Amino acid sequence: MDADDLLGLYAAGDRDFSSTNLSGINLAQAKLSGANLIRANLAQAILSGANLSGAFLVVANLDEANLKGATLIVANLSGASLSRANLSEANLSEAVLSGAVLQKANLSGAILQGAILAGVNLMQSNLQGANLQGANLYGADLQEANLSTANLTRANLRGTNLRGAIMPDGSIHQ
Repeated sequence: MDADDLLGLYAAGDRDFSSTNLSGINLAQAKLSGANLIRANLAQAILSGANLSGAFLVVANLDEANLKGATLIVANLSGASLSRANLSEANLSEAVLSGAVLQKANLSGAILQGAILAGVNLMQSNLQGANLQGANLYGADLQEANLSTANLTRANLRGTNLRGAIMPDGSIHQ
């Protein structure tokens, strides 16, 4: 399925694109709020500036996808794979990412206020300047992550692995 097909189906009211192979697709600036992309393959997809608010991306493959500036408010990305994905400046407020893999992902400047990141793999990820205010990071793996200038106010860091992480104040966690 190409971008024109998907956008045409979405415009006609279809929201179910589960298990669809969309790897490498260019959906920059697309409006796909509420779309069902459960188990979809979006590896290396271009979704920069896309609106995926309320979308279901459970167990989706978004490895190396470009989601720069995308809106994913209240989206469900539980168990999704986002290794090496670019989520810089994306808005993931109140999103659910439990059990997702974001290893080496770029989340610099991302908004993750109130997001559920329990058990997430964020090893070696860039969270510089990210807003994690009130986020639930219980049991998350943040080894060697860059959290410099990140806002962790009221974030739940219980059980979080921060070994080697660069903390908001610039210190390295032991």
